[in-house]
Amino acid sequence: MSVNQQDLDPDSTTDMEDVTNAEEELIKECEEMWNDMEECQKKLSLVGTETLTDSNAQPSLLIMQAKCLTAELSQWQKESPEIIPLNEEVLVTLGKEEFQKLRHDLELVLSTIQSKNEKLKEDLEREQQWFDEQQQILESLNVLHNELKHQVLTFSESRIFGELKTKMHDIKEYKEKLLVTLGEFLEDHFPLPDRNVKKKKKKKNIQESTVQLITLHEMLEILLNRLFDVPHDPYVKISDSFWPPYVELLLRNGIALRHPEDPTRIRLEAFHQ
Repeated sequence: MSVNQQDLDPDSTTDMEDVTNAEEELIKECEEMWNDMEECQKKLSLVGTETLTDSNAQPSLLIMQAKCLTAELSQWQKESPEIIPLNEEVLVTLGKEEFQKLRHDLELVLSTIQSKNEKLKEDLEREQQWFDEQQQILESLNVLHNELKHQVLTFSESRIFGELKTKMHDIKEYKEKLLVTLGEFLEDHFPLPDRNVKKKKKKKNIQESTVQLITLHEMLEILLNRLFDVPHDPYVKISDSFWPPYVELLLRNGIALRHPEDPTRIRLEAFHQ
């Protein structure tokens, strides 16, 4: 393609450079279009190919390419390229068209960005609303926590210790009351043999034992104290002060147990375990 220099201003160097640049761009665009057409033609020539054997593969491909090139040549021969005159008006028109196209593309981009911004704005408003709700919940929980903390602090240590001391005192009194009641019950129903009983005098004088017998209540206290004071060895030696009928009573009713190796030692059954 050649430039009609008579249509241009011979005194303007800038116009000449613009025309030359426009011509080069058009030639470049035509070459690119031609290359694209060749690539498309190559791809179309390979579409719909049948499976060929090794003997006739190469000739068949050459024949197909020749047909494609012939059809393409015929098409180009029918068309006559239209040469655009590169004067100032044409260049201005082409420039306006390019700017219009660019403006349209930029408007599409702007519309897309605005749509995304609107969506982001809605998401931000929802997140802000959720954040405000969570903030209110947090403030309410902080207020509740401070109130509970204040209520807990009102219960001073001295008050707690005082309540525990009162409970322990009540428990000790109840324990002493139970022990007294148990002692009275044992004294009434399990007295020693020489209490409230008149011994008949035998004809023969028999020397009486000087050992003082202990009550069933005292026997139980000895066994109980041994169980808690020496838990690893809770057995107690059966002394002469233990009245044998009471020892047998404790053993038969499962209140006391005899030592498996030493029958002279007994222990209290650990009912608390």
